[in-house]
Amino acid sequence: MEAETLGTSLPVPCVQELAKESLTTVPTRYLRDPPIISDIAAASSPQIPVIDLQRLISEEFMDLELDKLDHACKEWGFFQLINHGVNDSLVNKVKVEIPEFFDLPMEEKRKYWQTAGEMEGFGQAFVVSEEQKLDWGDIFYVVTLPTHERKPHLFPKLPQPLSYHANCDFDVVIIPITKPGLSRGSSLSCQRPAIK
Repeated sequence: MEAETLGTSLPVPCVQELAKESLTTVPTRYLRDPPIISDIAAASSPQIPVIDLQRLISEEFMDLELDKLDHACKEWGFFQLINHGVNDSLVNKVKVEIPEFFDLPMEEKRKYWQTAGEMEGFGQAFVVSEEQKLDWGDIFYVVTLPTHERKPHLFPKLPQPLSYHANCDFDVVIIPITKPGLSRGSSLSCQRPAIK
């Protein structure tokens, strides 16, 4: 079975490397217009939506949880998933290993860099033009399930223990980092903001 494409992304500079330079200003490609804050958001401190997977599959609570999921996806674009069945110690271990991955030397991270026309790898996702505004952070995105959609050039190169976790056949892999990844099958997506 041929893997479906998630789209493409143009290669961009590594933000962590840009942050190490003696920049006096942030490059304009990373500057955005001030966000428009709604009165509701300004009036209260909004909480990230929380979706309970056990309630989502329960006949008694499914409709209520589906409404919450619908709202989270439409209004927020992401959510926190609880009661998902992934062992807490595994989640915590991966949360420790992700920053270690982003702290690898640039030469090592280049092994995982996005190739032209690919979405997966280290870099930024959904970059479609040279004028597009970019996030001030790098991501690493790789599809883990279904296994036939894995990119062979990325998986064997993943450092231990990340390659072990990415190779586990979880139905869901949720890594709570700073930005959600794409939700398609099962994926490992993480972002680390470039902080100087």
